[in-house]
Amino acid sequence: MSKLPPSMTTRTDSGGFATPEGTIYVSKPFRSKSSKKLRAMISFAPRQSHFDINNESSGANEFRGFFTLFWISMFIFTVSTYIKSFETSGSALNLRFAAMFSRDAITLAISDAGLVSATALCVPFAKAVSKGWIRYYWTGVILQHTLQTLALVSAISWTFNRQWPWVQSGFFTLHTLVMIMKVHSYMTVNGHLQYVSEMSQALLDDLRKATASAGGWEQAVRDAQAHRAELDALTTRSTEESTPSGTPAIPEGTSTSYVDVPTAAALRQRLVAVSQPSATSTQSEDKPVSSTRPHILVDHPNEGISAMARDYSELEGELSSSGPYRVTYPNNLTMKNFAVYQLIPTLVYELEYPRTERIRPLYVFEKTVATFGTFALLYTMTESFILPLTPTAGESFFRALLDLSLPFMIAYLLLFYIIFECICNGFAELSYFADRQFYEDWWNSTSWDEFSRKWNKPVHTFLLHHVYASTMASYKLSRGAAMFVTFLLSACVHELVMVVVTKKFRMYIFLLQLIQIPLIIICRLPFIKRNKLMGNVVFWLGLYAGFPLLCVAYVAY
Repeated sequence: MSKLPPSMTTRTDSGGFATPEGTIYVSKPFRSKSSKKLRAMISFAPRQSHFDINNESSGANEFRGFFTLFWISMFIFTVSTYIKSFETSGSALNLRFAAMFSRDAITLAISDAGLVSATALCVPFAKAVSKGWIRYYWTGVILQHTLQTLALVSAISWTFNRQWPWVQSGFFTLHTLVMIMKVHSYMTVNGHLQYVSEMSQALLDDLRKATASAGGWEQAVRDAQAHRAELDALTTRSTEESTPSGTPAIPEGTSTSYVDVPTAAALRQRLVAVSQPSATSTQSEDKPVSSTRPHILVDHPNEGISAMARDYSELEGELSSSGPYRVTYPNNLTMKNFAVYQLIPTLVYELEYPRTERIRPLYVFEKTVATFGTFALLYTMTESFILPLTPTAGESFFRALLDLSLPFMIAYLLLFYIIFECICNGFAELSYFADRQFYEDWWNSTSWDEFSRKWNKPVHTFLLHHVYASTMASYKLSRGAAMFVTFLLSACVHELVMVVVTKKFRMYIFLLQLIQIPLIIICRLPFIKRNKLMGNVVFWLGLYAGFPLLCVAYVAY
């Protein structure tokens, strides 16, 4: 919740501000009956996933019955498959696939535990950077990328050494990549915050020197306080002394906090600015929302001193979270903070995340049962309709595509549901993580760039923050060049996973990933962009053909 680019913040019908994490409501100033001080109320309503039964908007959707229909149909289809298998072979399922993916399970579990434990080394690394023992730019950056590369090479070498089947090698490689992304974000964000901290201290020193011409620091503070008193007197006369009037209708499930009027005014002004695409919002789109009280010299009558104090407040605001706990760098550099970050289903580190107030045991039970139940369906689909139809080099290419297209699509939908609806929501509940939008309505996509943005929000957010935006900021790349670099990195990672899984170097998925770039450009042409139905049909046909095409290509050729 620290940065709010215009494209990601909009006004809602209820009077709030929709941000990447949820909706923020800022009330007008009111006078507290207990302390008689001016205050403002800030409320935050977190987002929920589309298929969460507690999501009121999804529950009111007119197509919700198709969700129920899908699961009933899958249940009937699975029971029918078990009965037919029992009639022909005497058993409900062939357990050869189970024997394969359970092979060397203990070693895999130990290896994965070692991988997760090793990520904790980034905490002392971040502490060394905060104490100045390591300069993050650029000694720390080089060391960070060296260690990440070493971890990836070690993990891949270990999978080849153990000669794991495709399930184990694929899982361990993907989990290694996830851990590398989480660690990369943790070290990058904290390294940047150390740089901001140094800039903040240098600016504070300059501010102290600037006050020398205004009678010294103490006199400058007194002048600022006097000026602030005059402004407060004007505000008091125009403020209603009652309950929080002007507060929009706030939905249930929100978290509420009270702040001083200047902080609330700064937040509201920032939210209004970034929700309106104007020249002023463009100039300030990279400035963080200050979550701390502005420095007292912001109110100094001297414009030069006031401007320096505002810049200092902006830097200090970036070093503190905007949530109720006000986590401040470098106090966040603890093993507990890192452990909570590891549990939270996100790949981008922040000082503080939107949190829920409690863990709902029934919700955790629901997601646990859904995980194992959906996995049983996925196993049945893989065992009965994918592995037996896996082609060889001598079989018909097009017949293999036709036979595998529907089973692969159903398997994809089930795997998507397990990961993003069951596992992510389960870990979010256990870690008090409030932002549950791990995906958007990707099924309505009319182009591949829309699909890439919506179907996997954690990875998309990581690429947006640490690849796309980072390359533009660090290397001054254009938007087009940054997009190409992002797709190139994604294509390389996808190909790497396929090399580990299939033990083949074919470059099929690499090329298919890069082909998306000209397809995205074509889909942005006005006469194609206007025809959303055609775009959605083309998207689904591509998805239907893509999975079996890759399977046939990597397995048979």
